[in-house]
Amino acid sequence: MSRTIPGQGIQNDEPLPVEVARYWNKLLAPYMKSSYGKALFQLTSTLALYALGWYLMYRSLEVSYWLTLLLAIPTTGFLVRLFIFQHDCGHGSFFLSRKANDSVGFVLGVLMLTPYKYWRRTHAIHHGGSGDLDRRSFGDIETLTVEEYLALSPIKRFGYRVYRNLFVLLAIGPAFQFLIKHRFPYDIPKSWKREWTSVMWTNLVAVGLFLVGWQLVGLQSLLLVQLPITLMAGAGGMWLFYIQHQFEDTYWERHEDWSFHKAGIEGSSFYDLGAILHWFTGNIGYHHIHHLASRVPNYKLRKCFKELPQLHEVTRLSIPKSFHCATLKLWDEELKRLVSFRHLKTVKA
Repeated sequence: MSRTIPGQGIQNDEPLPVEVARYWNKLLAPYMKSSYGKALFQLTSTLALYALGWYLMYRSLEVSYWLTLLLAIPTTGFLVRLFIFQHDCGHGSFFLSRKANDSVGFVLGVLMLTPYKYWRRTHAIHHGGSGDLDRRSFGDIETLTVEEYLALSPIKRFGYRVYRNLFVLLAIGPAFQFLIKHRFPYDIPKSWKREWTSVMWTNLVAVGLFLVGWQLVGLQSLLLVQLPITLMAGAGGMWLFYIQHQFEDTYWERHEDWSFHKAGIEGSSFYDLGAILHWFTGNIGYHHIHHLASRVPNYKLRKCFKELPQLHEVTRLSIPKSFHCATLKLWDEELKRLVSFRHLKTVKA
């Protein structure tokens, strides 16, 4: 029987899952090889730039706080880039060695106030069930179907609207996530011993660094420099994670019809940010590739996209187009698309 293989433009029957897996694994395998040289260069150069940006922000306090906030923009970008390196470590793709990945991942996690092993496990759950309506869990932006939303009580509808409000997601949400929840992730099982240990060690080392910084530059200067970086980096990271799965023709299916590879290629966007922003965000805009093969390190994603035309047949989001996606809040199972709250008027009618 003739079967479709993704990216080849054949319009016959759907391929078997094993055929799809073999197809993508073979196609992407050459790009899944880590490089110590590239990883170390990325890590050391970005850490140096982040340290320089932090120092310049500190010195600028003597001039104007507006200058400090201006310098916070590129400094935040360096921290976001470091977060992507931690993200790669969690997937075992940044270095060849698992020990190196775990060691660097922990250190970077302290800078981001993100317990490494806790984040690694919850993020793996996100990858394992992205786009599965019956496995919405850790690591996801909560998304309800139209039917589920209409079944809620008025107070719960209000709560969901508040949660999905962009200001809450990008301002209040990151502050809560990075400053409070990461200190005590109350929603994970007590049986996750390694993850809880990672949380405690991250908190301990972060407090130690905070006390050292207090002694070196003073509490006021420390907060005036670090808080804007942390909050802006959190907002930037939240936006990237949000927009890479929350677009009109994204992918959601019930578990019996769900496909890992369809979720990757159809449920993850290519966020076309341009060369400079791709650099600051560690190429995470090539998100469909990352979900198809998380072992492809950030420093090979662009090359992979450029050399494989099969990876061009995805939803491409420009920055202006992505702002429109922020209005989409609910999944319509009949229309197979993400819709806004205004769409409810047509449903009720």
